[in-house]
Amino acid sequence: MSRAFSQEAIAPSLFEECVDLATRAPSAGKTQGWSLLVLAENETSQYWDIALPAEKREGFAFPSLLNAPLIALVLADPHAYLSRYSEPDKASTGLGESVEQWPAPYWTIDASFATMTLLLALEDRGVSSLFFAHAREESLRQSFGIPAHVQVLGTIACGYALSDNERKGRSSSRARHTASSVIHRSRW
Repeated sequence: MSRAFSQEAIAPSLFEECVDLATRAPSAGKTQGWSLLVLAENETSQYWDIALPAEKREGFAFPSLLNAPLIALVLADPHAYLSRYSEPDKASTGLGESVEQWPAPYWTIDASFATMTLLLALEDRGVSSLFFAHAREESLRQSFGIPAHVQVLGTIACGYALSDNERKGRSSSRARHTASSVIHRSRW
């Protein structure tokens, strides 16, 4: 994850190629109930004016984050899953009746799989990114016309890294889990 970007634009075809790979991520019933609201050029400034207003930027630890030439909001649509699981081949599951019927929110899970695939595809092509929690969701919804039933899972900033000497996030020094600490065999 990068927190410092140059202002160099990403070729739309490169980003679309990475999104195309993300559409191949696992999806319950092949519903693919996720989407991206992609903001570029003046729209990125509009995003930042809402999410991090100018009066709050003075002490912001990562000012070059605001240079990212592309912002993508990750969206998940629970209604897509209700619709898909109401179709004849899935209706017997009962999952098309309400979101409460689902043992886990697969709209969130599927969007997360797709997001991770997108982040890895971008990295593979030399494009840096940062996934982060959005702020001021209601204002973002109003400004960009995001429907109320759609979940906004987070924001991806994309661009070319400014340098290898960027300031690291506070959590970067935490040790990564080892495989042996994550794997449980037979029983927990």
